[in-house]
Amino acid sequence: MKKRLAVWKFASCDGCQLSLLACEDEFLALAEAVDIAYFLEASSRIKNGPYDLSLVEGSITTAHDLQRIQEVRRVSKKLMTIGACATSGGIQALRDFADIKEFTSAVYARPEYIETLATSTPISAHVSVDYELRGCPVNKRQLLQVVSALINDLPPHVASHPVCVECKLRGNVCVTVAQGTPCLGPITHAGCGALCPSFARGCYGCFGPADSHNVEALTRLLADQLSELEITRIFSTFNSGAPAFREQHDKLVRLRVLGKQGS
Repeated sequence: MKKRLAVWKFASCDGCQLSLLACEDEFLALAEAVDIAYFLEASSRIKNGPYDLSLVEGSITTAHDLQRIQEVRRVSKKLMTIGACATSGGIQALRDFADIKEFTSAVYARPEYIETLATSTPISAHVSVDYELRGCPVNKRQLLQVVSALINDLPPHVASHPVCVECKLRGNVCVTVAQGTPCLGPITHAGCGALCPSFARGCYGCFGPADSHNVEALTRLLADQLSELEITRIFSTFNSGAPAFREQHDKLVRLRVLGKQGS
């Protein structure tokens, strides 16, 4: 029997699901190899669980999300989170830096109708996760490789080195050394193929912190190129909820506050 695949959406922009659909011919081959039992982005057909593999996009932002992810975990033999929202809370985790009531009051005419949690958290904060695939969005080729491995009961392999290694593999000239361009490549998880540096742009950290990183050292380097506020903002984007980025952000904020008090 074919393995049963389910794809779920929580708080997100759908970009990671679209990355899977963008595989086109390869996705058609995947559809023939597995039984896509639940994938509302692609089909209205729904088959009840259990599922051999569930792919989960998006973060947990409401009480309903929290109940639903627990049910998804219950009916899934393996659960893999895909993308920055699912693995670190996503861009919506910026709410974690402020009072959510202030946000809703500023955005909505009737904020009392809005039901939401105070924070945006990754899936792993609420249920056990078997595998994580990072990115904003995920790399579609990488996604296909990992899904193929999991449905064939093989251990998936995703390189854990930083983006700098991908730059070297592509023969890119370092944008920081050659042009003085701020770049998060030394501390960012590989997976994008060094997309931005290949076009003379600094890495924005879309794939989150690398397994081995030195955030402090890079921060000192960035201090020669950017203001304290600009550096703080660098660590509060796609993966602001990732522990390494969140801790550095909070440290920089504390230093700025202390600096203002001292002056």
